[in-house]
Amino acid sequence: MNKLESSFKNMVLSLVIISVVAAGALAGVYILTLKTIEAQKTQKQQAAILAVLPEGVELGEAQDVNDMIVYPATLNGEPAGAAVQTEANGFGGPQKVMVGFDQEGRIINYEVLEHQETPGLGDKIVSWFKNADKPAQNILGRQAGKLTVSKDGGDVDAITAATISSRAFLKAVNKAYAAFLNDHTEAHTGASQQVHPVEQPVHECDHHCQGQHEDGHKCDGHCGGNCKHHQEKEANNE
Repeated sequence: MNKLESSFKNMVLSLVIISVVAAGALAGVYILTLKTIEAQKTQKQQAAILAVLPEGVELGEAQDVNDMIVYPATLNGEPAGAAVQTEANGFGGPQKVMVGFDQEGRIINYEVLEHQETPGLGDKIVSWFKNADKPAQNILGRQAGKLTVSKDGGDVDAITAATISSRAFLKAVNKAYAAFLNDHTEAHTGASQQVHPVEQPVHECDHHCQGQHEDGHKCDGHCGGNCKHHQEKEANNE
């Protein structure tokens, strides 16, 4: 009986030792490969930045804009757009994309950094949207911001049988454009600005104005409905 108990304890001890050694070995391998993986990601990121911008540009200091990274570029000392690292959730998981914009906000190029889309379907995002032979699906040279698949009323052909992946990709590009505009505004003003509509003065008038206010402004639909004569006309049309 004692011999049996001793054998059981030795077995358990052996298993524990083996598990600890295996876990330690795996942790060591992970630590060693982690640096290599991170280095490869950095290299891929740098290569993507250069691929989506004109040749010979110089990069400025990277900016974090709404959880996206903007890399402003200059060429011969003049602003030359920017590369923006963006992300959106696709059918299989996050899509990480690098998008290049010229100074006017047109798309120069894009590179997919990471994705988990279905092979043969959603993974076509890598090249589908920059096929020069297919203008309806090619987004290069276009103004971003409102890119939408044709199924949703837009003018971009989605990947066949991968509409969700296509929507996510275009969403990522539109987000990148918004970050580009935000950073572009900050670079020129020193602070983030929001555009607010300018309130026009309202000029009161009545029927006897015969088409003009006393200050010379025409009395028509542009008065915003504050013109009594205009309100009377609207009432007659109802």
